[in-house]
Amino acid sequence: MEKLRNIFFILASGSQRRIDFLSSLDLNFRIEKSLYTENSASFESATEYSLKNAYLKALSVAERNRNTLVAGFDTVVEIKGKVLGKPQDKTEACSMLRELSGKTHNVITAYCLINLERNIIKKEFVVTEVTFKSLENEEIEWYVNTKEPFDKAGAYAVQGIGAFMIKKINGSYSNVVGLPLTEFLEDLSKFL
Repeated sequence: MEKLRNIFFILASGSQRRIDFLSSLDLNFRIEKSLYTENSASFESATEYSLKNAYLKALSVAERNRNTLVAGFDTVVEIKGKVLGKPQDKTEACSMLRELSGKTHNVITAYCLINLERNIIKKEFVVTEVTFKSLENEEIEWYVNTKEPFDKAGAYAVQGIGAFMIKKINGSYSNVVGLPLTEFLEDLSKFL
């Protein structure tokens, strides 16, 4: 772990959860939010969509920092082939939670490491299965009124109040939070 502190990178994300995770490890990075705006116009799969967004977020920052390693991320929730991003309003948040209620869905986090000067592009993704308990309408309304769902893919935070909805997680917990820590650190270590 100590060796990883020798790698400097730019985090192309304003996600407080990612910042907190990486800061807790005392890694050597700075934050520069990407200028790329996600577009769900066309994609073959949720994985492809997430990989494309992670790449374009990282590229947006890498173009301004050509000789520095840049890390971009994108997290989506996928249920039966449908991608659930961040809800735009209360109605959409409630709708997403009703759709997830009592079912198993996938949380996909893609990440991309780019250094344009060294012509390095590494793209990867991690999938975790999450099962929700069956939710009552009152629970959904109460949870949405906490305002926690509004900047979260699939309208929930596993590390927050939303934990009450989670029945089972199959795979990486940190991936559901938005940063597949084990896989990302393994790939980051290749830049030593």
